[in-house]
Formats: sequence, structure tokens, C-alpha cells
Amino acid sequence: MAGTVWKGYLAFGMISVPIRLHVAARDEKVSFNQIHRECNGRIKNQVYCPTCDRTVERSELVKGYEYAKDRYVLVEEPELDKIAPPSTQTMEILQFVKLEEVDPLFFDVSYYAVPEDPGRKPYQLLVDAMQQTGYCAIAKVAMSQREHTVIIRPRHHGLTLHTMYYPDEVRQLSEYGNREGIELKPQELKLAQQLIESLAGPFEPQQYRDEYQEKVKAMLEAKQQGQEITATPARRLAPVIDLMEALQKSLADVPKKPPQTEAEEALADKRAAQKASR
Repeated sequence: MAGTVWKGYLAFGMISVPIRLHVAARDEKVSFNQIHRECNGRIKNQVYCPTCDRTVERSELVKGYEYAKDRYVLVEEPELDKIAPPSTQTMEILQFVKLEEVDPLFFDVSYYAVPEDPGRKPYQLLVDAMQQTGYCAIAKVAMSQREHTVIIRPRHHGLTLHTMYYPDEVRQLSEYGNREGIELKPQELKLAQQLIESLAGPFEPQQYRDEYQEKVKAMLEAKQQGQEITATPARRLAPVIDLMEALQKSLADVPKKPPQTEAEEALADKRAAQKASR
């Protein structure tokens, strides 16, 4: 089981629930080390002090904030502990909001919130109440010397928490969303909608995988066995000149979906009902 990254209380009015946070998802990828080509030895990183002209131990290091060129304020861990906010130990719910009002652009890292045994009943009360009202909670929690705004939502009979970016951390791009000079014909929009519908289906995350990582693993296995590496053929794309023609060809290339059986229709209805109840 994933280790606990935060332990404290989730406060809801006068109710406090002891909980633990566990990371809900993480990257899975092939890791590489830095190797010296000449001797095939693994490189080790050392901490070097140019002023003392020597390698220093980790125990000799201290945090420093550069307030002017080459001038630092040194900060000790106990000093940071002194100014830690209450959210270091208590995650207080500040507001309830509808999930659809929150732009996913603000989401950062996901966590599972798990109750300690004494808090299981009030925890489940909060889960069911949020489930039935359709609300998610906004709270604050301090972890790793940073206070995060988080959104807490009911999911699969438990609470899932997402840390969020602050508005000043969300990048703005001037050309994003620029529609100036663009005119869409009704027929073009109709064909685009048909193409979307032809490719639509239920979200099944298990059908997606990282094919690039699979190819990296296959390449490593081939190299261990002294085999040649086969290059992946590149897909050649060009700017669309005739939008209508491109849409019509795209629709023609979409495989026809077989008609749903009664069992498949029932399963689709069940999934839709489950999605609506979340």
C-alpha cells in the first residue's frame, strides 16, 4: 500500500474526522542512469562548494534564500516549523461547490483520503451527504512546507482529494482561444459533429496504454540480446486545404460500429446511471 503523505483531521463544522492521505496516482516509466561511456561506470552526483573548493556532506547543508546577488538569508527547519499554518494538522472545509464549476486546468496531484477507525462513521456521513447533494468541498492543507487549496469529491464510497494550482500559477497565453477571422460553415460543423459522434464511446481507461514506454522496454530487451532496433514509421501530416473534403474522408475511414446487443445496451445504461450518481 502507498505510504501516508499527510496525517491529521478533516474538519466539517464542529465535526472532525481523523484521516490519512495516500497518493492516488503516479507516473510509471523506464528510468535511466547516467553512465560514463568510456568505462561503463555509473556517474555519482556530488555536492561541491566552490568557495571551500571541496565536496561537502549533506549534513553540512542548510536552506538559503537569495535576496540579492550572492547574498542569502539562512533558514533552519525549526524556524519553518514555528510559522506552519493550522492546516498542517487540520484540513478545514471552507466551502462546497459543484464539480462542474471547477476547471480541470486547476487540478494538480490526486490523493485518497482514508479515515482512521474512530472517524469512519462521520467520514461516511460526509461522503454520503456530498454524494446526495452533488457538492464537492474546498479546503486547505499544508504539506511539504506549502499550503495547498484542495478540492475533495466523493468517489466510489470514499473521498478523493486533488491539490489545485492557484490562479497566479495558471499560465495565460494571448493567442489561446483567438477566433478572429474564423468563419465556420454550417455543413462543416455538422460533419465535425458527425465525426465526433462516430468516435464517441464510454470512458474505459484500461484500453489506453503508454505505447512509447512499451517500445522502450522492447528496445532494451532487444539490445540485451544483441538484436537490431526497428525504427517506428513516422506518420506524415500536412495542413488541411479543403476542410469539407478532409471531414468527409475522415467519416468514411471510421469503422462502422456493430449494433449493440441487449446485454451491451443494459451495460451502457448501467454505466450511465453510475456516472449520473457520482
